[in-house]
Amino acid sequence: MNLYNIIYTGANQAYDAASQALTAVVAEKGKEQPVAFPDTAYAIPCIYAATGLKATTLADLETALGVAKSLIVEKPLLETALNAGLATAVCAEIIEAIKYVNEEAPYAEPCVGHVVDPIIRSLGVPLVTGDIPGVAVVLGECPDSETLGKIVKKYQAAGIMTFLVGKVIDQAIEADVKMGVDLRVIALGYDVTSVIHVVSVAIRVALIFGAVKPGDLNALLTYTAERVPAFVNAFGPLSELIVACGAGAIALGFPVITDQVVTEVPCNLLTQRDYDKFVDTSLEARHIKIKITEIPIPVGFAASFEGERIRKAEMAYEFGGNKTTAWELVKSYDLGEVEDHKIEVVGPEIDPEAAKDGVVRLPLAIIVQVAGRAMQDDFEPVLERRFHYFMNYTEGLMHVGQRDQAWVRISKDDVAKGFQLKHIGEVMYAMMKDEFDAVVDKCAITIITDEKIVEERKHEAIERYNARDDRLEQLTDEAVDDFYSCNMCQAFAPAHVCIVTPERLGLCGAVSWLDAKATKELNPTGPCQPIAKGPCLDEKKGIWQSMSDAVNEISQGAVENVTLYSIMEDPMTSCGCFECICGIMPEANGLVIVNREYAGTTPVGMTFGELASMTGGGVQTPGFMGHGRHFISSKKFAYTEGGPERIVWMPKELKDAVGEKLNKTVKEMAGIENFTDYICDETIAVDSEAVCAFLSEKGHPALEMDFIMGE
Repeated sequence: MNLYNIIYTGANQAYDAASQALTAVVAEKGKEQPVAFPDTAYAIPCIYAATGLKATTLADLETALGVAKSLIVEKPLLETALNAGLATAVCAEIIEAIKYVNEEAPYAEPCVGHVVDPIIRSLGVPLVTGDIPGVAVVLGECPDSETLGKIVKKYQAAGIMTFLVGKVIDQAIEADVKMGVDLRVIALGYDVTSVIHVVSVAIRVALIFGAVKPGDLNALLTYTAERVPAFVNAFGPLSELIVACGAGAIALGFPVITDQVVTEVPCNLLTQRDYDKFVDTSLEARHIKIKITEIPIPVGFAASFEGERIRKAEMAYEFGGNKTTAWELVKSYDLGEVEDHKIEVVGPEIDPEAAKDGVVRLPLAIIVQVAGRAMQDDFEPVLERRFHYFMNYTEGLMHVGQRDQAWVRISKDDVAKGFQLKHIGEVMYAMMKDEFDAVVDKCAITIITDEKIVEERKHEAIERYNARDDRLEQLTDEAVDDFYSCNMCQAFAPAHVCIVTPERLGLCGAVSWLDAKATKELNPTGPCQPIAKGPCLDEKKGIWQSMSDAVNEISQGAVENVTLYSIMEDPMTSCGCFECICGIMPEANGLVIVNREYAGTTPVGMTFGELASMTGGGVQTPGFMGHGRHFISSKKFAYTEGGPERIVWMPKELKDAVGEKLNKTVKEMAGIENFTDYICDETIAVDSEAVCAFLSEKGHPALEMDFIMGE
């Protein structure tokens, strides 16, 4: 049987399986039975994106199945074979959707099945920064668990997001691969059809970030091929169904690398029999270049370990976390004052014998001294914020907090492997020199665990923090001559441009004005470029001709005008990875804000995902706007519409997180004490009428303001 016939056989198998499953569930539940994947604004995503059909019932799935059947045209042509691959994908999605009709939670650990929208949005920043340089889909069965473990761990070490399908899941468990969304190794399911859940991720990246219109199949395939760095590893004997799924992957532009000999090889289907070369072949096929920083430590180091959590039972050493004093500091010096690569530990080091009797708790101070001809004091907090990432990239180490609220845990496994505090110094040195080479010429690290010295020297850290805070207080939009553009996310959202100001950070929450300034120094031709403000045309709306001109140019004409302080008139665009989204609630004359982590419905009748689906991909949507968490407490937040006083509802977790700064801002602007007491949340009410009743009872200021929608 030739390759084309194998593909058509697999596609027909998928069609028959989907047809049988659909017939059975319709007979039991009826054609009007609702169908949906959880926590997504994109219905049944692959069907929706490819056909424009927003399937919400089993009857809609019948329509989609008919479309799939029409794509299976058995001719010895690559185009029709790839279409049959797409038909296989549609059938697989129908089968998986029916699972969610029959069971509320059809997947259990270690498998996740459907990947929800908030997770995809959370991947936006690491994808565009290269912390996640690619996406691997690993399916089938390797010759043995050791081989599979080596391959997956190599992807993990390179930061690749890896999805597992089939028997490779059990092999990964046997090989002691650490799995989970936070560790960027995700088991989807044992059935071949569960591979559609990673296809769905790629499809939703196109919808969320690329503003690809549902039903525009050509635009979808172009986007996935050019902008989604995914590839497939297919191990073991390849059934007709797996080959047909592979054809669907190739149609999306994702190369398939297999350990099986394929006699007729179409484009993007590669055979690699040497398992030691499998990862390199896969990365080369997708043109993914991995930048590896060699660090002399006895444990793994990669961005994929960032989400690792060290539980109490796994912990050997703990620092800070309100149990001991822990603080961290970056200090800049003249070049002659720093001895490069000097790493000093003052006080007790990690002792495997001491950890045998239980958790060892010590105080901790980490002081990183930097010097460079281009170094500026303003860059100190930018470098300091990277502590969190550098330490969390270390396998078996967990870092939480910052400044004098740091909290560090080190696992028993790390201690057993010989990990020492000096290795934290090696991590800091290597990464400071690697990421900040344009401003850091010399770097030295002092790590202190002597309780007396940690306490004695804490004052110098506090003084430095206070000085920075005073400096930041002075950094208003009016006090600087330049704002910065940031087009980092254009890799996925071609029309999107952020304008970053002292009082408005990037909507992803990761780029402040100081970050943008430092990025410009580090990479003069990079994603952040200064824009001279020039004359302000409207101070209340935040209109500068220079900003509109810059956005128009960088977006290649997709966006002509932008206001920085309005949600109603030419608001800034959103890429899709925003931390929060705000929208107008007309009946309350105010603004609702919802963060990505909140899964419930808001008072405007939509979830975060549904609200976000209207604003991503670089479009301007008056009345709705994506933004960072910290922008909520800015005096420039919706300044045109009355500022933060307009906020009438937000989830309690978000309200608690921003409450202190928001209360301070509103008191300074309007003299209102404890403004967050006036803001409704889901523990009080979600229904529109009940929210309005609460606002009336509290006398919320938005009720007395001018009508937000205009006359």
